[in-house]
Amino acid sequence: MRAVQIVGIGKPLQLRELPPPEPGPGEIRVKVQAAGICHSDAHYRDGTASLAFLPMTPGHEIAGVVDKLGPGVDAPRLGERVALHYLLTCGRCDCCSRGLEQFCSSGRMLGKDTHGGYAEFVVAAARNAIPVADAVSMAEAAIMMCSSATAFHALRQARIGPGDSVAVFGAGGLGMSAVQLALASGAGAVFAVDVDAAKLEAAAAYGAVAVDPADGAPETQLREATHGRGVDVALEFAGLPVTQQQAVAALAVHGRAALAGISRAPFAVDSYATVINREVTIVGVSDHLRSELVTLMEFARRGLLDLKSVIADRLALDAQQINRRLDALSAFHGRTRSVIEMA
Repeated sequence: MRAVQIVGIGKPLQLRELPPPEPGPGEIRVKVQAAGICHSDAHYRDGTASLAFLPMTPGHEIAGVVDKLGPGVDAPRLGERVALHYLLTCGRCDCCSRGLEQFCSSGRMLGKDTHGGYAEFVVAAARNAIPVADAVSMAEAAIMMCSSATAFHALRQARIGPGDSVAVFGAGGLGMSAVQLALASGAGAVFAVDVDAAKLEAAAAYGAVAVDPADGAPETQLREATHGRGVDVALEFAGLPVTQQQAVAALAVHGRAALAGISRAPFAVDSYATVINREVTIVGVSDHLRSELVTLMEFARRGLLDLKSVIADRLALDAQQINRRLDALSAFHGRTRSVIEMA
């Protein structure tokens, strides 16, 4: 089979010919039809986040058709359309039993700890398969497995409530889903903060109020737009110290900032004026839960989550095209979402 792999940290991905993987007990093999390109994949290539081994086939946003069943598997069925929950967990440890599967003591991640979806075939645990609704395309199902799921988990971590004002920092693939999901969850005003005019225009089409940092500090603009109050919820997806700082500074009394963007750099915060004096909460966002993916698939089936327009372009399984997209993401010039589609 063909697979595009990370062969060395800081090096371009390469197209390689590999034997198709075989499913083991409790596993399925999926013939990949769509694989999303995530900013995390650029982090893995660049060494910002570590990989279990090299060479590695990245890609954790995966949808396709069940091609082969391992021993002991009777569901899903051969030929069934599925998307894959990318967290491979034991289901038995303390965290798994408490519904915190992203912290499984032996957990692994597709495309990071084991080979992912930038390939013609991928193997995963059968329990990780999420049936794809008839009304949902494979490309939409693929990106739902990370960008939409992380956005949904971020909103849940931030305890969004009816009427809450929400600011979304970073209007890329995660941000576009976050805008829609915030509105679907009953938010009042939703603001999108980004330096890219095209992304702001797209977010506005979903109902967000565009906030361009070129017009002044985002936290100042957000306070002015909320009559000095600040926002109840701030979601940070850019993974930059400056936007993390802005997200916290924009909060109202008892506001909640959910940080999902990956960064190893610290950010400064005025602990008294910004945090203590407003009793705000800063919460981390780590991955998502399988149950949330099932909910998202239902949202998409009912038309509450539109991912068609979030997909900016569709690529072949071509190393050169993929490297260009990862270069753009590393420079924060990436489009909303790019998807690899298999012939």
